[in-house]
Amino acid sequence: MQERHYNVLFLCTGNSARSIMAEAILNFKGRPAFKAYSAGSHAAGVVRPEALREIERAHLFTTGLRSKNWDEFAKPDAPPMDFVFTVCDDAAKEVCPVWPGQPMTAHWGIPDPAAVTGTPEEIERAFRAAFMMLDRRISLFLALPISSLSHLAIQKEIDRIGQQ
Repeated sequence: MQERHYNVLFLCTGNSARSIMAEAILNFKGRPAFKAYSAGSHAAGVVRPEALREIERAHLFTTGLRSKNWDEFAKPDAPPMDFVFTVCDDAAKEVCPVWPGQPMTAHWGIPDPAAVTGTPEEIERAFRAAFMMLDRRISLFLALPISSLSHLAIQKEIDRIGQQ
C-alpha cells in the first residue's frame, strides 16, 4: 500500500527567514511523505543569510530556497495544500495571511529573528532560537499518526503544537 503524500505550506510576512527555515526542515525530516513550501504575504524577495546559515549548520538543503509571494500558491496549477501553518508572531503585530480553501490550518507563531537588532551574536542567537523552535514543532507534527486520526483530532493536535 502506498503511503499518503501531504503538501504543507508555511506562511509568513516576508518569507525571508522563519517560513524558509520551516520549509527546509520539513523537506528534510518529512520526506518522502511530506513536501514543504513557503511563501509570504509581502515577500521580501531575498532569503536572509542568517537563515541560510542555520539551515546549512543543520546539514539541510538550501538549493531552491527563495522568497516568494503566497499568491504563487493560489494559482490553479499550484499544488493543493493539506496543511498551512502561519509562523508569523502575533506579539510582533505582524499581519498574518489567511489561507483560503480546504487545508487544515494552524498558527505556530515564532518571534521574528529578522527584526532583532544588536550584536552579530545576538542576531545569530535569535535565528538559532527560531530554527530550534521550528525544528521542535515540525518534529512533533511528524510524530502524529495523521492517517489514523480524525480531522478534528488532527486540528486539535496541530493547534496544540503551535502553543509549545
